[in-house]
Amino acid sequence: MALPLLMIVIGLIVLVWSADIFVEGAAAIARFLGMSPLLIGMVVIGFGTSAPELSVSALSAWQGNPGIALGNAYGSNITNIALILGMVALISPITVHSQIVKKELPVLFAVTLFVLGQVYDGDLSRMDAVLELAVFVGVMTWMVRQGMSKTAETTDVLGEEVAEELEEHAMSCAQAVIWLVSGLLLLVISSRLLVWGAVSIAQDLGVSDLVIGLTIVAIGTSLPELASSIAAARKGEHDLALGNIIGSNLFNTLAVVGLAGVIQPMSIPLEIVNRDWPLMALLTVSLFFLGYARKGEQGRINRVEGGILLAIYASYTVYLINTVVSA
Repeated sequence: MALPLLMIVIGLIVLVWSADIFVEGAAAIARFLGMSPLLIGMVVIGFGTSAPELSVSALSAWQGNPGIALGNAYGSNITNIALILGMVALISPITVHSQIVKKELPVLFAVTLFVLGQVYDGDLSRMDAVLELAVFVGVMTWMVRQGMSKTAETTDVLGEEVAEELEEHAMSCAQAVIWLVSGLLLLVISSRLLVWGAVSIAQDLGVSDLVIGLTIVAIGTSLPELASSIAAARKGEHDLALGNIIGSNLFNTLAVVGLAGVIQPMSIPLEIVNRDWPLMALLTVSLFFLGYARKGEQGRINRVEGGILLAIYASYTVYLINTVVSA
């Protein structure tokens, strides 16, 4: 038991670090290829925080552990809203602008309903997975166009912030390639360590891969989102904190599960449909009510509501642990 736990810890540390250098290398190469700072911020860096989920779920599917792949994706979505947004709201109440409530959140909820149709029959075929990836490409194309069509002030601010980051971490093209390749290799290696440790613990304790994926793996792969969201909240960049969570959940729901399903079609555990998807959908809907503007004021997720989100996450985790203990 000690060795698998050690591999999980090492795997998580290297996973988060390798995702960071992978994104920095990819962003620098994108700059060398002529991509604008705005597009780099929206696409390259935006995807970077979900690189751990993608690599872990893809490897899990490849090795025949679909429970970890599914649990990682859906568990990360639950973690992102209930745990991360809850913690961020406790640090600094989150201002929710009407555009997020009117545009991004409805898209996330529509995608959440869409995946229910994909998994409700208890099977995720390769065709289902390809369809999820196609929807993901469509959603990302729409989001990029929305971002590009915003007011010049908004786009300039984001573009300037990314440009400053690129200047601070300036590197040659050769160094960027080395960082990109090294980050990718370390992502794969750390994912193997994490998956091996998780599967070993699941087998030793007689716990399903799904539960391990929903808890240990989901929390671990959500660490980049946690770090970036807390940093954004401390700077008062609430749009960035909330947008990071919405973008990550879209990525997990469509791209992470879709890629895993293309690699290995999988059976969907009944618990996903009866327990985990309903909570994921409920938390998504709750963002509408939490962020809805009242009495002409901007919507806010206050500290009390953040505490409620954390309580929901704690209750869900305790419930999962109880199911393991009573099994």
